Amino acid sequence: MIHSPIVDIRQKILDGDVPARALASMALQQANSSPGKNTYLSIEEAHIEQQLSAPSPATEEAQLLRGIPISVKDCFDMRGYRTSFGSKYYFEASDIKQQDSALVQRLRAVGATIMGKTHLNQLAYGLTGENVDFGNCVQFDRPNLLTGGSSSGAAASVLEGSAMAAIGTDTGGSIRFPSSLCSLYGYRASLGVGSWIGGYHLAESFDTIGFLFRHLKDLQLLGKAILKIATEPDPGGITRIGLVNPSFYSDAEPEIIAGLQKWKAHFRDCEFETFDGSVFAEALDITRPIQAHEAAGYHAGHFDEFEKPIAERLHWGESLPEEEIKELRRLRLAFNERIGALFDQFDFVLLPVAPVSSLENGADHGPVRDKILRYTTPGSVAGLPCLALPNEKGGCQLLGPSGGDAKLLAFATRLALTASR
Repeated sequence: MIHSPIVDIRQKILDGDVPARALASMALQQANSSPGKNTYLSIEEAHIEQQLSAPSPATEEAQLLRGIPISVKDCFDMRGYRTSFGSKYYFEASDIKQQDSALVQRLRAVGATIMGKTHLNQLAYGLTGENVDFGNCVQFDRPNLLTGGSSSGAAASVLEGSAMAAIGTDTGGSIRFPSSLCSLYGYRASLGVGSWIGGYHLAESFDTIGFLFRHLKDLQLLGKAILKIATEPDPGGITRIGLVNPSFYSDAEPEIIAGLQKWKAHFRDCEFETFDGSVFAEALDITRPIQAHEAAGYHAGHFDEFEKPIAERLHWGESLPEEEIKELRRLRLAFNERIGALFDQFDFVLLPVAPVSSLENGADHGPVRDKILRYTTPGSVAGLPCLALPNEKGGCQLLGPSGGDAKLLAFATRLALTASR
């Protein structure tokens, strides 16, 4: 039942056929059952019981996710918990929070059962799910493989069945990449959608909020409930899909390219046209220094408390002169104008999430980092909403125009009907 579509289980809860307490009990039994036993960095059974015992308001909003178990990435404050941001240094320095972040307040308002706070790369500054403080996050049924990150525990919680949906964040691919590695759907909202009050940024220029989940038919409900994305009907008619030229993903595994073709077959009433991937060329060079510079500002004075690769990025970011950052921000504006023009031509853009479909636990993944970011940072620089679509191996990303979240969710509802056949 915990792996069933949320829309189906929610209705059973509302009809009284499934008690919310029974669903929470199932989820709690699975918590930290992944081989690393570290899906959650903080989980309190008493907190879960407190939520279940509280009266549920008889409002439409309070029923949106009533009784649905959801996990929260540990970069958002939750009352009664410390916030680690993936770091023992910050966990030990943190006080017990007396107030929820705005995102957690929203989850409570829509009736979700919040299971606990999940694993992440230190400072959300990574794509692998590796963490020297809390151990590496590995997949439930494939312990030799990492979940990917930085929303690593989010992916693990859905895989192990301790959550039906999981809150994550995506700066440079931190929802999209774990989704692709773990055969899950993922959604990253447009930049600026959802509140970061009580949340901890890696790089505010690129940080977005989103979630991971199992069933595409749940996307509209989750988007409305978690991020207040308006629901709208699919307008129908012909949808224009841009496909990046295959030379862009010439380094991708064959199974990933095959998965792209399978998803394309599910896109009914669509016209496809290929565009030149050189429009994405500057994305990584723009993202990396701005990200490091902003992150260094948040963590000034503490760099050497973190893993060596992260500390090195922070020291580098701090060293960058303001004039260089100013010029990069100018280049970003020009880049975003070109991406905006792309979406004058297309409704959506479809491409792989990454060139690889797995990461071995214990291997050196430094060499592949830039290869992955080349695929993910175009959407990050432009602040685009994105739906991550799982293949049998790896995954695809469907990018929408900036601010076009409702449009993307409406199209995904159509896609859910064709993909389920």
